[in-house]
Amino acid sequence: MRTAAGPLRTPAGTVFPQLTPSGTADDDLLELELADPPSARSSQPEPTLAKADSPNRSDDPNDPFTEGHQGAALPGSAGEHLLQCAYGTAKRARRFYDDQVLDHLNPQMKEFISRMEMAFVATSDSRGDCDSSLRAGPPGFIEVLDDRHIAYPEYRGNGVMASLGNISENPHIGILMVDFVSDLIGLHVNGRARIVEDPDLRVIHPALPAEFDRGRTPERWVVVQVEESYVHCRKHIPRMAPVVRQRSWGTDDIKRKGGDYFEARGTPRPWHPADAEVGAS
Repeated sequence: MRTAAGPLRTPAGTVFPQLTPSGTADDDLLELELADPPSARSSQPEPTLAKADSPNRSDDPNDPFTEGHQGAALPGSAGEHLLQCAYGTAKRARRFYDDQVLDHLNPQMKEFISRMEMAFVATSDSRGDCDSSLRAGPPGFIEVLDDRHIAYPEYRGNGVMASLGNISENPHIGILMVDFVSDLIGLHVNGRARIVEDPDLRVIHPALPAEFDRGRTPERWVVVQVEESYVHCRKHIPRMAPVVRQRSWGTDDIKRKGGDYFEARGTPRPWHPADAEVGAS
């Protein structure tokens, strides 16, 4: 149901009523609610929202902030711009884009990355199926190559290659780094990733460290071309204190790695024949 609570004017001058999606509409009605205003629908085809199983559809929703917009496109997706119209947050969002979002790394961001000891990495495959993962290392394990490129190492792991497999299909990546200890602030870095073998990256960047924490040597690197970088606010970031602990780096010992903590072993899976589960128990 479309309700008006004061008009919203986009940078191109198009007026949208403030929308309040009910959350109860079926898919077709929801697409209609978040599409162009009634005056525009009579002369334009109705846009449809992209489906999760078709990330590269040519009929993605029209972005209300690109119509007649001069210069580079605004940060963010068409979907977030449409929902800013729907929920009446476009002015706040535009202020955030203008004040906080960069298309590169400034000196303060580079310094922040240079002292991070962990990062959360989000990727998805060509169908849009997602994965998030933790990467960790000594301060500076994420290398700042220049204003628009960072790289993080990939060591020997469990062999699944979930993140790298996604990147091989879909280069889009989102990285969140958080300072839980001192400044209680976070940094988002979004961009496009590619996989580079360790010797190949050293040819291009010979200043990469040759000595690594606990003797671990990267097998390869993920190089990220920065497209967006922006702050993650501190109000919900908990303060933590690092403590000394014994870590078994590089071990294959199941118990030291956490073992079957969630008691998943022996549970039937769709991809396992029933008789295979009996033998594994």
